[in-house]
Amino acid sequence: MTRAVLVSRSAPPTITQIDVPDPDEGEALVDVTCSSVNYKDGLALAGNPGVARIDPLVPGIDVVGTVSALGPGVHDVAIGDRVVCNGAGLGETRHGGWAEHAIVPSGSLVVLPGAVEDSFAAAIGTAGFTAMLSVLALERTVAPDDGPVLVTGASGGVGTVAIALLAARGYRVTASTGRTSNAASLRTLGATEVVDRATLAELGRPMQRATWAGAVDSVGGATLANVLASTKWGGAVTACGLAQDSALPTTVMPFILRAVSLLGINSVEAPLPLRQQAWDRLATDLDRALLADVTRTVDLEHAIAIGADVVAGKVHGRTVVDVRR
Repeated sequence: MTRAVLVSRSAPPTITQIDVPDPDEGEALVDVTCSSVNYKDGLALAGNPGVARIDPLVPGIDVVGTVSALGPGVHDVAIGDRVVCNGAGLGETRHGGWAEHAIVPSGSLVVLPGAVEDSFAAAIGTAGFTAMLSVLALERTVAPDDGPVLVTGASGGVGTVAIALLAARGYRVTASTGRTSNAASLRTLGATEVVDRATLAELGRPMQRATWAGAVDSVGGATLANVLASTKWGGAVTACGLAQDSALPTTVMPFILRAVSLLGINSVEAPLPLRQQAWDRLATDLDRALLADVTRTVDLEHAIAIGADVVAGKVHGRTVVDVRR
């Protein structure tokens, strides 16, 4: 048995004891130390069927901890390894990390670099992992000298980590946020300018003044359409979220007139070599002190309460869940 948060479509989320099966072929049992609160976790707590695809469900799309048992035929990790897993169906199609123990697909586990503590890995979480995937994709096309880059949803988990990563690589970062009260914090992370998201939220012309060499977008909708329309020739925009809308009301004009690239980012099904590359870079590129300034740690009970605030865009930075508290 293990202590866990359990979400059911017929009852409010509760902390209870659930059975933990032995790991099957291709699986590992992880003694969980930390998880985090992400946008998808907030949706799962609300019973959103697009996220919570099994019922009941343990939320938590991030798992950080130590491998304690292995299923048949598992050779990717060893018992005693400190590991992290982001996505891979956790907290969606299988029980996730808001529990003291979790069964995870071993092929998605990354052995943590020695310098990365469990709490730091959880603070990074899926949001920071997604930000790193975005930076890896963006820097293949856009160099720091090409011009300013934009980060939308800048006060959220992806946005805050993306700003810090891009600034550390020498990019000039403009942060777009609906919470301009966070401007000082965003500048501390590395943003050189902060703009109100309202300037991008209403759909504009299909081609606008060429402003951005590139962008990291976690908002979607009209915001992403406006970002594409204002990206310079040969620029690139990564898309990793839909906080505003899943629709994309744009035209082909930015793509055929300015050769703009739209790069999709999928952290859930990222292959293991890409996961390892991202975590190696996070270990060296991300300033721990900067992330600590925008991170708070809660227990399982408080994680339940915070979920709705994350979905509503009221939480700045990252929230670590210490499952042992």
